[in-house]
Amino acid sequence: MSMTDLLKAEEIKKALEAVAGETFDPKKFFELVGMKAMSAENVKKVFQVLDVDGSGFIEEEELKFVLKGFSSEGRDLTDSETSAFLKAADKDGDGKIGIDEFEVMVHE
Repeated sequence: MSMTDLLKAEEIKKALEAVAGETFDPKKFFELVGMKAMSAENVKKVFQVLDVDGSGFIEEEELKFVLKGFSSEGRDLTDSETSAFLKAADKDGDGKIGIDEFEVMVHE
């Protein structure tokens, strides 16, 4: 499954352009890309696309490249953006984002 099976390519492109020149804000990005309006089930499908290694978690290394999961044109996150994203989403403090933590962050 690819991201364009779940989200509109045009919305992905607009959202990536909106965050291209500013500090990445995951909540703002998820709203711009249309995920906030998605069902929990579909948000979890997006998570599975972003969970590149299939571990059931998005680890810090995968987070750095999260925008590339939406489009090959997405930029890499900086180290500080990656850390801030992880800190905001990792509610249990295990150093990675689980599927339920991801869904909560999208719908907050």
